Amino acid sequence: MGNILWGGVDLRDVEHVGEAIIATEDCRVTHGDILFNTRNTPLLVGKTAFWHAPFEAAIDNNIMRIRLRAETDSAFVARWMGSNFGRKAIGRFVCASTSVGAVYWRDLRKLKLPLPPLSEQRRITEILSTWDRAIERVEALIANARIQKQALMQQLLSGKHRLPGFSGEWQRKPINEIVTRVTRRNDGTELPVLTISSTSGFVRQDEKYSRFMAGKSVETYIMLNEGEFAYNKGNSKTYEFGCIFDLEGYERALVPHVYVCFKLKKGYSHRFYKALFEADYLAPQLGRLVNTGVRNNGLLNIKPSEFLGTKVPVPPLDEQDAIAAVMEAASRTVIEHEAQLTALRKEKAALMQQLLTGKRRVKLPESEVA
Repeated sequence: MGNILWGGVDLRDVEHVGEAIIATEDCRVTHGDILFNTRNTPLLVGKTAFWHAPFEAAIDNNIMRIRLRAETDSAFVARWMGSNFGRKAIGRFVCASTSVGAVYWRDLRKLKLPLPPLSEQRRITEILSTWDRAIERVEALIANARIQKQALMQQLLSGKHRLPGFSGEWQRKPINEIVTRVTRRNDGTELPVLTISSTSGFVRQDEKYSRFMAGKSVETYIMLNEGEFAYNKGNSKTYEFGCIFDLEGYERALVPHVYVCFKLKKGYSHRFYKALFEADYLAPQLGRLVNTGVRNNGLLNIKPSEFLGTKVPVPPLDEQDAIAAVMEAASRTVIEHEAQLTALRKEKAALMQQLLTGKRRVKLPESEVA
């Protein structure tokens, strides 16, 4: 059931079964079938996808196969069921406990949806498929831009590739030689309480968790100034050995005292080391430290002194800034594509709201009008 997404099927991780199982009519799916996730967590139950792969497959007993009459376009119905309003309608049929939700056919068969003539259903599907292809193209651009950015990081931030006009060996220094540790406590001023997200950097604690988590312990939090860095030694999929972000968008803020906070000394480029930390440059060194210790409640057993003893490259200051400028340009390309993707998804959602509910009708060629 993990392969069923909202509106699609993920074929990157599948199990292969024998032809005898696929030959079993009850579990075989073919082109044009609708796949419906009948049992999952309360938030995920009801995922719906249209099977349009050019091959047959088998499903388990948590997936319901739906085949519609010839006068109904399966792709249109699958899109409606996977839309926000379709999910809301299906949600009324969910039988849920605290951890498991289920939808049964006896209830789902009562679902009512607006159905235009078959030719209009197909035309709506074609229009939305055009938007899907546009979104896929931008997603491919983002993936390619990220790969190029990662390659640049590996070449430039390691010194393997030098920008024109620069030569000579780079120094390598422990972090504690180029930074000053920050341990200042709150001075009583009311400040935002932040936490680090491995994918977004600093975020407000009350927004991430929908409530204020710190309680009385906020008295021990560190007061960070804009531009200063913090190392969060929490393990994540994005940063296996913890992540380092600088404070942006806030003049001052409070952060958990378990973070290792620091600021660069004069003569070192903030832009360069921001890119270096974003590239997870310290991961191999931090990984070696973790291998000698244990993890406790999701936090890596790395002492502040061990972290500050890891080494970073120290190119000449003008080269640091030149490398940072190249990396920032690569980041802007990714950001621009991501903004384009967000806009496309919003426009598609608005179009679906109009087309799948009948608020906006599609004009058909006279030859297709019944």
